[in-house]
Amino acid sequence: MGGNDKQMRMQASSNSVDPPPSSRPPTRRRLYQVWKGRNKFLLGGRLVFGPDAGSLFLTTALIGGPALIFCLRMLIRINDTDHCYGYWVLYVGLFLTFLDLTFLYMTSGRNPGIVARNSRPPEPDELDINSTTASMEWVKTGASSLKIPRTKDVIINGHILRLKYCDTCFLYRPPRASHCSICNNCVERFDHHCPWVGQCIGIRNYRFFILFISSATTLCVFVFTFSLMNLLRGPPRNAWKVMLEDIVSVALVIYCFIAVWFVGGLTVFHFYLMSRNQTTYENFRYRYDKKENPFNRGFVRNLKEIFCTSIPRPAINFRAWAVEDDDDLNRASSVFHHFNRGTKDPKDKQFIDMDGIFANDGAGSDYGEEDLKKKNKK
Repeated sequence: MGGNDKQMRMQASSNSVDPPPSSRPPTRRRLYQVWKGRNKFLLGGRLVFGPDAGSLFLTTALIGGPALIFCLRMLIRINDTDHCYGYWVLYVGLFLTFLDLTFLYMTSGRNPGIVARNSRPPEPDELDINSTTASMEWVKTGASSLKIPRTKDVIINGHILRLKYCDTCFLYRPPRASHCSICNNCVERFDHHCPWVGQCIGIRNYRFFILFISSATTLCVFVFTFSLMNLLRGPPRNAWKVMLEDIVSVALVIYCFIAVWFVGGLTVFHFYLMSRNQTTYENFRYRYDKKENPFNRGFVRNLKEIFCTSIPRPAINFRAWAVEDDDDLNRASSVFHHFNRGTKDPKDKQFIDMDGIFANDGAGSDYGEEDLKKKNKK
């Protein structure tokens, strides 16, 4: 009897067939593991870097190397100088170095404002072509014969902004957003892609980028000043002899003199852009040379917008679970903010993207009020 039962079980197991692949449950993975952009993720998707994040090692060496050499030089010379002066310079140098590197990593490892992409082109019923289109140029999607307009117009602060359709992300870019070809993402309030931090500079890390280059400029000026003072301190002597005795200070003076022209000039340029509420992308494209900037609110309010407002929460939760073969695996898991921060009604259809994603700003938009007027006259 027992032998028969054993034989029946063996026969049943041999006749069992594995379920076909289509009937197997889909693989669940984190969104950052299947994200189509070129980003690099650390700590389970909590840190978001660009594809060229390796440049951080070079930037860290260019900043931290000379700064730490300067601090070490001051530590050696403390016995030869006033102790209060020596320790004060040493501690301030270490603090500025730590501060600058902290802002560098906060800029590089933060989601710059990546826009949630769609996995498919919009359906015809998702487009309000008659009321939003000001373009006669149409895009034919690869998935079907559906044609959608290349641009559509929205009204912001009484001005008409033209939004471009992104063929990669399958969406109309939010105002002031642009698609970064290096990271392969659309980024809100896209400023530029910085190779020194290996990351796009957008709405969520622009403040830290400004603090990074500002602190780098301050550190350069500080090291230059006190390295020069180290050469000039003491009794009058032959200048050539002094430089030969302190080659390290001479090298630091030359290095910081050259570096401050780059980081200092970049800092001044970005403070100019902030005062006018422009991005680097908009400035290089001469976006507002002949047209009024609808985002310019005056010098003080522009600076307050950068430094004194809360940073928008990310539109994408990269740690959310995604089904690997789901059509919507790359859609946003959550969207939190509106591009005008309460000045517009988010229920208004013209301020909401085709999948219900609130537009938030962006560099890829074309300000086309005059073009629209000319078209309407025709």
